[in-house]
This record gives sequence, C-alpha cells and structure tokens, in this order.
Amino acid sequence: MTDAQNPHASSNDVNEARADVEAKKKRKKALKIFALLIIVVAILYAIWVLFFGNTVETDNAYVGAETAEITSMVSGQVEKVLVSDTQQVKKGEVLAVIDNRDAKIALAQAEAQLAKAKRQYTQSSANSSSLSSQILISADDINSAKAQVAQAEVALQQAKQEFARRQQLSASGAISKEEFTKSQSALDNAKASVDVAKAALAQTESKRKAAQSNLDANEALIRGTSESSTPDVLVAQAKLDQALLDLQRTEIKAPLDGVIARRSIQVGQRVTAGSSLMKIVPISALYVDANFKESQLKDVKVGQKATLTSDLYGKKVEYHGTVIGFSGGTGSAFALIPAQNATGNWIKVVQRLPVRIQLDPKELAKHPLRVGLSMNAEVDTSSAK
Repeated sequence: MTDAQNPHASSNDVNEARADVEAKKKRKKALKIFALLIIVVAILYAIWVLFFGNTVETDNAYVGAETAEITSMVSGQVEKVLVSDTQQVKKGEVLAVIDNRDAKIALAQAEAQLAKAKRQYTQSSANSSSLSSQILISADDINSAKAQVAQAEVALQQAKQEFARRQQLSASGAISKEEFTKSQSALDNAKASVDVAKAALAQTESKRKAAQSNLDANEALIRGTSESSTPDVLVAQAKLDQALLDLQRTEIKAPLDGVIARRSIQVGQRVTAGSSLMKIVPISALYVDANFKESQLKDVKVGQKATLTSDLYGKKVEYHGTVIGFSGGTGSAFALIPAQNATGNWIKVVQRLPVRIQLDPKELAKHPLRVGLSMNAEVDTSSAK
C-alpha cells in the first residue's frame, strides 16, 4: 500500500515544486514591474521638476492700466466736444474746447498792464533826470539866497550905524524928530529884510532837500534794474503769462495715447477748474495684476519672466511680460470690510497677493487688450534670480 502511494507522493512533490517556481517567477515579474513603475515615476518627477517645477501659475489675473484723468484747468462753458467714448486718440489731440472769449479779454488786460508798467519805468527814469536837474538848480538858488542874506545883513549894519549916529544927533537937538524916526524905520526895515532873506534861504534849502528825497525814493525803485527786470514789470509779465496759459488751456488736449472712457461733458455745459471731464486708458501700456496664493510666492522675484494668455483670444495667443512689483498687502487687507481674524470664528483661508506684470507693448499693439479682462499668468521662477 505504501509502495503503491509513492508514485502519487512524488508527483505531488513535483507539482508543488513547479508551483513554487511559478510563484517565484510571478513575484520576480511583479517586482520588476514595480521597479519599472518606480523608475518611470522618478523620471516623470525629474522631468516635471526640470521643465515644470520652476513655474507658478494662476487664472486669477486681470488687466489693469494707469488711466489718465482729464480735468479742466479753467472755468467756462463747453463750446466743443471732439471725442466720444471708445474713441482712440493721440497725445496732443484736442479733446474739447471751452469758450475762450473771457480768456482773450483777460489776456488783453494783462498786455495793457505790462505796457503800463514799462511806461512807468520809463517815466521813473525820466523823473530821476528831472529831479537831478532840480537839485542843481536848487544849489544855485541857495547860493543866490545866501548872497541876499549877506546883502541884507550888510544893509542892516549900515542901518544900525546910521541909527546910532542919528540917535546922538537927536539927543543934542541937531536933527529933527522926523529924521530920527526915518532912521529907526530904516533900521527896522533892514532887520525885516534880513529875516526875509534868511526865510528865503531856508525855503530854498527845504526845496533842495525835498528834491533830493524824491530823487532817492525814485532811485530806490529803479536802482539795479532795467525795463525788463523791474518788479512792477515782472509782476505784469507774470500776469500776462498766466493769461496766455489760461487761453491755451481752453483747448483741452490728450496727455497720452489711449482710448476715451467715461466721458461726462456735453456742449453747453459749464465746467469749473478741476472738474472731471473724461478718462484716457493707455492701451499700449497695460499691465496684469496676477493674484497668486501666498504659498506660491516663495521663489517669485522682481524681474522674472511671465507668460500669459487671455480669455479674449484663447491659448493660441501668448503674451510675454516681466514681474515689476508686489502689492503692499493682500486683497483682503485692502478690502472695504477687512477680515476680523481676532474673532473666535476665525477659519484660516489661503490669502492671495497681487503681483504686477508689465506686458510687451509690441504684443499689445498686435493683440489689444482692455482693462478688466481675465488672464492666465505663469511665472518662470528660474529666470532673473
């Protein structure tokens, strides 16, 4: 019985051996497949790190621009409006015209004031010459008055001597009272003549001093100046320049190339200085604010290159730009109602920080964009490190 069962036992052992061999082969094959998968994954990871791991991207990006606010620098009634919304304009192109009749009147008045100031300077210069002549004449008059005083004093001395002699003769009765009275009157007249001569001398000297004071005052106004540099002329010239500038400002011109937006004026409307009239969007100088998650910004630096696509044109049209800066705070920090993280209901939310990307003007000229359009942005963090 035992011998009869041996063939079966040996066949079972063979089968078990074969099963073990097959199992080992399967395990080896599985290990090889697993190892191959690990190698493939490693290769794919290496490729991703090499070619795609140095980029960060977001679809939370929008086109922006530094728009120009067009305001009126003068007050007046709008006479013409030469542009409308969506119209493209060039730098220096006239956008609107304000009635300039008041400005022309003000300019004429300023020109008249300038001419008057120049004439007054010429008159002041002539007055100096006239006052100098008066001083010379006054010097001659003073000399003449001094001579008259000396002459009157000589006459007074003679009258005193004559009166003293007559007084002695009158005491002895040699002359009549009438002659004595005449000599006394002559003495009084001589004294009065001296007083008159001295008064005339003092008056002449006062006139000379007044002329000298007027000359000094007049010279103080024009000393060290010319017709074009005297203060009155400079003030009048400044008013003329201002009037001319106000006249030029009645024509409102575009400060840059762009597209008109939000025009708010009409013909006949009265505007005041500082009134907002319209905006100009410089479509050739647009940028993109890409809102990246804070976890993406570790390696993002200013100067790195970016590739962008627009929902307007699709992925076939690519734009190239450069990172030029980061916002000073996240969107939630500058929100109208900022998040109150100090409350007990706080839940951590990944924040986004706007990163500004300057676009290539040539690409913008070929494929124009508009403010507010959505963009997809991808920054190459391996560039410009």
